[in-house]
This record gives sequence, structure tokens and C-alpha cells, in this order.
Amino acid sequence: MSKTETQKLKTYHLYKIMLEKTDDEHSLTMDEIIKELEKRGVTAERKSIYRDFAVMNDEMDTEIIGEKIGKNFYYHISNKTFELAELKLLVDSVQSSKFITERKSANLIKKITSLGSIYEAGQLKRQVRVQGRIKTMNESIFYNVDKLHAAIEANKRIQFYYMQWNAEKKLVPKVNEEGEIKRYEVSPWALAWDDENYYLVAFDHFTKGIRHYRVDKMNQIELSEEKREGKAEFKDFDPAMYAKENFGMFREEEENVRIEFPEHFIGVFIDRFGKDIPIHKADRKGYYKTTVRVFVSGQFLGWIFGLGPEVTIAGPDTVVERYQSLLSKNLERYKK
Repeated sequence: MSKTETQKLKTYHLYKIMLEKTDDEHSLTMDEIIKELEKRGVTAERKSIYRDFAVMNDEMDTEIIGEKIGKNFYYHISNKTFELAELKLLVDSVQSSKFITERKSANLIKKITSLGSIYEAGQLKRQVRVQGRIKTMNESIFYNVDKLHAAIEANKRIQFYYMQWNAEKKLVPKVNEEGEIKRYEVSPWALAWDDENYYLVAFDHFTKGIRHYRVDKMNQIELSEEKREGKAEFKDFDPAMYAKENFGMFREEEENVRIEFPEHFIGVFIDRFGKDIPIHKADRKGYYKTTVRVFVSGQFLGWIFGLGPEVTIAGPDTVVERYQSLLSKNLERYKK
């Protein structure tokens, strides 16, 4: 790049210097700013830098603050796109997220860190660990999400292979009853988020109903020339409600389940089902009861078991019996 072209980019280089080298705790003198520009092959006079500061303040949604400390004026950028606390939150979310691979996490954190100053970068190199957290090994989820959004926007069906783990710990396509690899074709309508996994919620042309699929297990997604179906089924569709009702995203029979629990479990149930659930005092002293509408899956029953013996299913009888049967069968497995 010629010297003339470099000079034309002076405002850009000045902005980058202020963004990278200053923040609310760190400032530069005018002499230091001029030297930083010279490192980038740009020469500048004080008056021109003041003019650039005015442009940055008026047109770039930033605020260059100058304050006199001793004999010198010091300048720093304020009102950055992200505050340090916001960048920390983004880094922590990426680092602890199960569905983002280790490699992609490192790449995203590097990009997030570049949004702050060099002084903030050290604070952003955080290693958040969640006990038992397993990172996904499938990086295609990012590109799958893009394809699904494109299909929804274009009002097109999609085709894909749905993968599952085999005994060799390899992802392989699901097969039909004849043992042939199954190619799915559905109409995508929404993306839902549950338990740190993305799910596609779609209209299934074979069953003529709403189904969901783990996005990270969808492979070779292709847009079809056929238009989507299922408009009537999705007319009043609420993705958040669907995710909540499909507890653990395993479809089973839907029931209004009555549960009793001690007072200190109230927060657990509100966190899981939301503040709208009814909570009333139970007959037992210190106990409360609620009714939640869920798909009664093995995962739901396992979650109830994991809360301990103080939490009990009070009804309906069919669910109580199913829970008792599940407990009995598991107990039999451990009898000598």
C-alpha cells in the first residue's frame, strides 16, 4: 500500500489504536498517539488528530475523552460496543457451552477478546470449567443452523441424514426397518434451544405431525425445490412452550403431573418450569405441590428420581404406576 493510501486510512488506524490501547483505566498522550500512528506508517499533526477525534465522536458512535493529568492531556475511548463485563459474559458463555467444540470455542474467544483493549484481553483469558461438561465433537452445527435458517426464509423443505452413535463410537446414519440408510425430508419451521442443544422443529411429511431433531446430528442438509408444508400446524406455534412441554425433548404421552416437594425445592421447579406454574401448600407440613404439563419420558422420571426421596409424584395414578415400575425394574437389576 502506498504512503498516500495509508494516510487516507489515518482515521481508521487512529480508531484501532484508541480501541486497542485505551479504555476507562488506560490512556495515551498525544505524543504517544502520534508514535503509534508512525508505527503503522502514518504521519499526523495534532490538529488533524483532533479533527479525527471529532469525526469519531460524531459519526462512529464512540466518545474520545481527554483529561489533563499533571502537565499532559491523556486520551482514551469510552462507550465501546461492549463493556468489559459484557465481554466476560460472552467468553464465559462460549467456554462453558456444551454444543461448541473446543477448537471453535478457542476461535470465538479470540475474536471476542479482540473487541476489547490489550489490557482487557488478559482478563478475558478465562478458563470456565463446568463439572462433567462434555464439549461436542461436531463442528458442523454452525453451518447446519445457517442452512436451516436459509430453508425457513426460502420456504423450502430440507433433506438430511440423521446420525446416531454406534458401538465403535462413530456417528452413522439411521436406517429404516429394511436396514437401508434413511434420508429424511421435512419442512423446517423453527429452531428451539433446550438443555444446551439446538433442535429443529419441523413438519414431518410421513407422520403428518410436528417432530424435532438435534441439529448437531443432522448431516448433509440440502434444500429441496418443494415448498414447506405444515402451515396450519404451526399457525400458533410457540417454540419456548414446545421445548418446555417436550421435557428433555423426548416425545412421550403428555400428562398433567402432580408433584409434591419440600419448600426448599420451590426454586428448583420454578427454574425448570417457569414462574407461571401453580404452587400450593400440600397436606404434609412444610410441603408444597404443583401441577406441570409434560411429556412423561424416562428422562423426566429420571429427573424426578434425581431430586431425591423427598420429591414424590402424587398423580395421576398411571404416571405413579409407571414410576414405580421403572424403580422396581432398576432395583431388580442390582439384586444379587
